Amino acid sequence: MAEVVLYDYWRSTASWRVRIGLHLAGIAFESRAVDLLHGDQRAAAHLARSPQGLVPVLDIDGTRLTQSLAMLDYLEATGRIALTPADPAQAARARAVALGIACDIHPVCNLRVVAHAVALSGRDETKAEWMRAFIRPGLEAIEAMLDAQGPFAMGNTLTLADLCIVPQLYNAARWGVQTDDLPRLTRVAAHCATLDAFQKAEARAPRTT
Repeated sequence: MAEVVLYDYWRSTASWRVRIGLHLAGIAFESRAVDLLHGDQRAAAHLARSPQGLVPVLDIDGTRLTQSLAMLDYLEATGRIALTPADPAQAARARAVALGIACDIHPVCNLRVVAHAVALSGRDETKAEWMRAFIRPGLEAIEAMLDAQGPFAMGNTLTLADLCIVPQLYNAARWGVQTDDLPRLTRVAAHCATLDAFQKAEARAPRTT
């Protein structure tokens, strides 16, 4: 089997989703860092992998994939993981939660978007203010979209929604966004934290030598 390589950045929530998926699938992979703070994503070598200049990029089965949700779809389509509920309504609800995070909260809080806002305002403080302004309302909406009972976002079944929620809550904490008053999200995060695949995928700063 061809080597599986994930080009990622340790704090990237999109990369984090894919790390969880790979660990759930039991797939050994090599992580190759793309340092977003140093601008590695804009280097010619990375743009050849990802024309959008984003992480993650996944090399698997002799093919190269971009966009985290597409990667997770691929892992499911190839029989490695199961993240879609059998019930079509629940499947649609899980997808809505995932998209609510990956397509609504995440893009507006992307580093390059925030950097542009800071440059326009001329204030370093804009970064944290911007993050908090979008993350908290977004998570309040996600909270209302979750099942009221059960360990996971969609009750008793692990879904794509859970893989998106956990990294986003990390990002919320990083920017000082309160979430402990959101009981459904708090419940999901606490349960997922007990699972091996989520523990292995956690964001860890690279070691310095």
